[in-house]
Amino acid sequence: MASKPGILTEWPWTCLGNFKYLVLAPFVCHSTYTYFMSKDDRQRDIGYIIILPLLLSRIIHNQIWISLSRYRTAKGNNRIVDKSIEDDQIIFNGLLYYIGYLMLEQAHHMPVWRTDGIIIIGLLHSGPVEFLYYWLHRALHHHFLYSPVIHPFAEHLSYFTLFSIPLFTTVFTGTASIASFGAYVTYIDFMNNMGHCNFELIPKWIFSIFPPLKYFMYTPSYHSLHHTQFRTNYSLFMPMYDYIYDTLDKSSDTLYEKALKREAEVPDVVHLTHLTTPESIYHLRLGFASLASNPHTSRWYFWLMWPVTLWSIMITWIYGRTFVVERNMFKNIKLQTWAIPKYRVQEEKLNSNGELYLKRHPQLKLKVVDGSSLAVAVVLNSIPKGTSHVVLRGRLSKVAYSIALALCQRGIQVATLHEEEYKRLNAKLTREAATNLVLSKSYVSKTWLVGDGLSEDEQLKAPKGTLFIPYSQFPPRKARKDCFYFNTPAMITPKHLENVDSCENWLPRRVMSAWRIAGILHALEGWTENECGDMMFDIDKVWKASIDHAVLTK
Repeated sequence: MASKPGILTEWPWTCLGNFKYLVLAPFVCHSTYTYFMSKDDRQRDIGYIIILPLLLSRIIHNQIWISLSRYRTAKGNNRIVDKSIEDDQIIFNGLLYYIGYLMLEQAHHMPVWRTDGIIIIGLLHSGPVEFLYYWLHRALHHHFLYSPVIHPFAEHLSYFTLFSIPLFTTVFTGTASIASFGAYVTYIDFMNNMGHCNFELIPKWIFSIFPPLKYFMYTPSYHSLHHTQFRTNYSLFMPMYDYIYDTLDKSSDTLYEKALKREAEVPDVVHLTHLTTPESIYHLRLGFASLASNPHTSRWYFWLMWPVTLWSIMITWIYGRTFVVERNMFKNIKLQTWAIPKYRVQEEKLNSNGELYLKRHPQLKLKVVDGSSLAVAVVLNSIPKGTSHVVLRGRLSKVAYSIALALCQRGIQVATLHEEEYKRLNAKLTREAATNLVLSKSYVSKTWLVGDGLSEDEQLKAPKGTLFIPYSQFPPRKARKDCFYFNTPAMITPKHLENVDSCENWLPRRVMSAWRIAGILHALEGWTENECGDMMFDIDKVWKASIDHAVLTK
């Protein structure tokens, strides 16, 4: 086994990040220029300029499969294994398409359709391509070739070389067409994505109507056994070569039927979330992987995607139902995240922090946990030790009242900047605790506990070096560079929390909001009480439970 990564273990353009598609820019510009600047219509070659639309269609095709795969595997029904889909091969293929066109004179001015070319491609794929791929794939899994050096290098190049056999053959025989190229590439993408989609979608009745089809078309469960059993099911898309050379996994049919019958998982904990902005739909796990794996931030190219964004707004408005976006495992607890396709949630005055819902459905067996107690605990433990006074500013909520009460009971002075907030807080405190609540017109405190409604003007009045600690689910808009801003109440998850491949809103990777973690702790500890309405768990008890389960403060 090699000690250093080999050639093409990582794509050369990985360092470019989201700008990786710029490697195709010179070819795109050249094809566009030559097409539109040619004075003679006969010199214009639609085959050259159509390479870009073909690549874009492949990206869209892959994205559809990614979203569908993640949605179905999050639900859990028909799931097989977990495997991601990457689009770097599209860039690699795009470079080879452009270079091949420029080097081969025979590839110029292809017709839109030729039936004989399509037949030739079909025969060559089922024959030489499938046969050669089987033996090459089997050879690559030999212990000598299966290494970080040879295997990735050979896999990427040989994959394209084999698929180019039918294409080059039709080019050199003069039977190539734009339709045959596009259809063959789409077929390859479809079969490849289907084989790695992680759920079984081929109905059993298809094989009942035409039994020989199982030799000419694989299923997702069939291909998954190659990844789990390693030295079985080597075939590309047609299993007949595994049947011929006796490398068929004996459990292929059993796994196929088992996957079809598998029902959706029943989770132990469901975290309800909702869209925050129209662009936030792209940051869901079902959206773009490159965006979902990073904290939610506004990006300039979102403006270019407004037609798609507007379409998604219409869909969420019409559909209006929750959908599963993520599935996790923590110890023996099954977790799911459900998204509500709305951009606002009901306020406390409308549902009394969920208490009204329980009154309407008294027979509910599930427990409703709003996570307020853990959010309070995180905020309290984020305040620097030795702090004697803080400023509390923002929309008053259940969490804000609890924080003020806890601080006042500990002898820490809580200052408010608005008389209305002072009156409302004072009404919630005991007489003894209220002695530590003051209405202040000064901004000398360097510890601010802030919620929704904090203005930029108020931030500018805070002294230099002020620490802003949010107690709300939405972070304040940062107006100062000489101050410090904490994340919204959140904690770092343990390493054994599985399937964490996306960020929760604006939080970093593997960091969860206190409201979300609270539900997990509730299930782990087996607590039987609801936490909604005015009900609050014991703050110290909840904090201790989070530490016991190795959840760290952020």
